[in-house]
Amino acid sequence: MDYSTLKNLKTSDFEKAADGYRAVSDMASAAKDALEQRISVKMRTSLSGSAADAALKQLRELAKDFHYTQVECGVLSTALNALASDLRAAKSKLDAAVADAEGDKLTVEKNGSVTYPEGGDKYQGKTPPGGTVNGVTDQTAKALHRQAAHIHPNPYFARALACADRITAALEEATEADEKWAPKLRKLKADDDLTVSAADWVDAKKDTGGVREGAERYLDAIKAPPKHGDPEDNAEWWKHLSADERDAYISMHPASIGALNGLPADARDEANRTVLAETRGQYEMRLAALNKSEPPEFEEAGARGDMKYSQKWLDWHHKKEHLEGKLKGMQAIQDRFDRTGHDGLPEAYLLGFAPDGEGNGRVILANGNPDTSHHTAIYVPGTKTDISTIGEDDGDTPSDLKRSEYLWGESGKLAPGEKVSTITWLDYDAPDNIYRDATQDKFAEKGAPRLHEFLEGNRTAHQYATGSHGHTTVMGHSYGSTLIGDTAKTASWNETPIPADEVMVAGSPGMQAAHAADLGIDPKHMWAMGGDWDDWLVRVGGKNVGLGGDRTVPTDTEFGGNIMKSDAGGHGAFWDKGSVSLKNQAAVVTGKYHMVDYD
Repeated sequence: MDYSTLKNLKTSDFEKAADGYRAVSDMASAAKDALEQRISVKMRTSLSGSAADAALKQLRELAKDFHYTQVECGVLSTALNALASDLRAAKSKLDAAVADAEGDKLTVEKNGSVTYPEGGDKYQGKTPPGGTVNGVTDQTAKALHRQAAHIHPNPYFARALACADRITAALEEATEADEKWAPKLRKLKADDDLTVSAADWVDAKKDTGGVREGAERYLDAIKAPPKHGDPEDNAEWWKHLSADERDAYISMHPASIGALNGLPADARDEANRTVLAETRGQYEMRLAALNKSEPPEFEEAGARGDMKYSQKWLDWHHKKEHLEGKLKGMQAIQDRFDRTGHDGLPEAYLLGFAPDGEGNGRVILANGNPDTSHHTAIYVPGTKTDISTIGEDDGDTPSDLKRSEYLWGESGKLAPGEKVSTITWLDYDAPDNIYRDATQDKFAEKGAPRLHEFLEGNRTAHQYATGSHGHTTVMGHSYGSTLIGDTAKTASWNETPIPADEVMVAGSPGMQAAHAADLGIDPKHMWAMGGDWDDWLVRVGGKNVGLGGDRTVPTDTEFGGNIMKSDAGGHGAFWDKGSVSLKNQAAVVTGKYHMVDYD
């Protein structure tokens, strides 16, 4: 970049362009939300048939287009702001050098060289003449300049050299910024079709990574989230960021923002939906490539020519099953987004997502905004829960995602006019095997801090949004109740009760305590339901199957909590529509204790 270009450069032009792209990103986000939350909902409630189904499918595709536009324009806006930041730093240095030169009666030429006048003590009757110097940035050359300035008879010479070096350094810095950002900005160009493919989302993630690597100066100027901060620290950090700074963090660090407890649900949802779309694109492309490279399934074994499975094929098949399973889970999440409005379902919020997190993957999905709800229920699933099966019905019993949906629907009936949010929380490594793994505490012990922090974050975000913490129920199914027990136990040791108003369990194999009070839980707000049919699962001779500590289960009267009636016909049937079990849960969730049917 030459002197004249940098001297006349208006970095505000780049910032205005960044504002323009941010405005487009915001408009695309609004259009996506309108399609998903209002237009599609109204169509579902007023139209039916194949034509309506086809139209809804097209609207979903259009919403994906707007989502992609939102993400890419957000990245572009951040890139332009970062470019402006880099150039502004260089231009500030140039302007300062020019101002100092003019103050010292020096002249900056059009090529950036500096002309100095005659001056100094006369020598042999003559005043040392003036001249023109060019700046350098090489350290050796700068050292020679300093030596020359030290012995030069004209004092203006040293000043001119100093200003010229500063001007050259500023020009070099601006040139480096230009050379860094020009190719990055050229890459931020989508293909010319109207279909957002897996490759497009993979490209979007690459774009984000490229811009993030180049935007260090700009991002460093924004206050970073607190290291090892608690939800309150995170909420305070977010509160004091400007809208542009928040947008930049979501654009550049979607996975980090999506995982920060204490942040608003809509911010985490926006970030995690980007992670979901980009990850799904990656997995789809990996699966497509894998399907093209299937090795021979069998190979000869032994001298007789017997056949056995090829190890290469077994490895290939394992990778294929892994990718297909994770993609099935991602599709289940997308299906929930697409069902917004069906049977009155509210907007879904993706509060956490990591397909391979903790082995089984992580999903935190809310029905309704928990930040503004009057009643919030956090459902913790148990053994065998995996992102691959989180949306899969188990025979006649609803999936983990559906359980939260049905609980939301039943709770809404009991609390008309009040907002309800139900959350499926799979943010721990659930045991894979009932007998081998579910009898061990290690899964609950490791997951307990994560659940506690999420509950704290839920309360904090609600407090910041409404000024109160609302009414919160944490409920666990099967081994999920053991996790809640560990969470409550750890909290009571720290003399801080579990951050929930109600604790409710179903089909619990034990909560690692003899009494609710031992966990710091008020027995009046401890609720349990079970059934004779799962005695085989949770008891041996009337006692809990080796979960460590005391072997009392929450449905024992000596545990001290409220025991509710249940008509569940299977271990996962507590959420069957119209069941006594579901109605009892909804009564607790909405604080309608007088409507609970006790056992």
